[in-house]
Amino acid sequence: MPAMSLAVAIQMDPIEPINIDADSTFVLALEAQRRGHALFHYTPQDLSLKGNRAIARARPLTVRREKGNHATLGSAESIDLATVDVVLLRQDPPFDMSYITTTHILEHVHPQTLVVNDPVHVRNAPEKLFVTHFAELMPPTLITTDRREILAFRAEHKDIIVKPLFGNGGAGVFHLKPDDENLSALLETFTQLYREPVIVQRYLPEIRQGDKRIILIDGEPAGAINRIPAEGEARANMHAGGQAVKSELTSRERDICAAIGPALRERGLLFVGIDVIGDYLTEINVTSPTGLQEIGRYDSVSLEAKIWDAIEGKLTGRTGVASA
Repeated sequence: MPAMSLAVAIQMDPIEPINIDADSTFVLALEAQRRGHALFHYTPQDLSLKGNRAIARARPLTVRREKGNHATLGSAESIDLATVDVVLLRQDPPFDMSYITTTHILEHVHPQTLVVNDPVHVRNAPEKLFVTHFAELMPPTLITTDRREILAFRAEHKDIIVKPLFGNGGAGVFHLKPDDENLSALLETFTQLYREPVIVQRYLPEIRQGDKRIILIDGEPAGAINRIPAEGEARANMHAGGQAVKSELTSRERDICAAIGPALRERGLLFVGIDVIGDYLTEINVTSPTGLQEIGRYDSVSLEAKIWDAIEGKLTGRTGVASA
């Protein structure tokens, strides 16, 4: 593929406090810079819609793998996002109305400016709802505010997980064993904290063997890492103390990827991270997937390079990413 120089705007949270040994956006920026692309950084608060023009108050960005000095930001300037080639939509959830509003604004420039991932389908594919379109791959699941439905679900499945519908990073995830008496108090607390329904799932004891994160690039599996929960912890998320270990895909996991891959490609969901526990698909992460650096360390691969190959392929009318 011939070299091309692109203007790349990265919509993310402030870059100064990130962990450069774990952050996936950081290595995407490093790889873009290595390829000669010009980088700009802005936060969701810097994004505006003037008429039908998406405007960002952005700063030129230079990155380096140097702790404490990993980013240099230039002077802020107002740029029309229709004049850049790529926007990386990379701010962290919560997937709230603020997040949703940015997808509406970015819809004004996509696909003329390639937004990764497609903002319309990011908006329509929240992690714990999009996955329900593949119910045959999921554990038994209930999404509701109806306490009677939750009690009936628990009576059927005994051992359950309760979590907020639009949470992230393992925050607010509770494992309730059959003899746990805290369900009513927990639901009362959730009602006070969230207006949205909760998601209830049958507990999967296979979590003790790990919660596998699989990265799909343009619908094809490209790498995986297994996350083992800490002792006494029901969550395997890195934010909750989960330990990353090297992993390869099982035949069941390849079947899961094959089942969902076409839907991801059709929706312009180029960079996706799915979560698999045992034989079950639990989440499809499209907002700001992570795991690139952990997989890179264990498998000696550069998934960020594969992602940029896919982006550049889209911009030149070529498609196709080598799968794992």
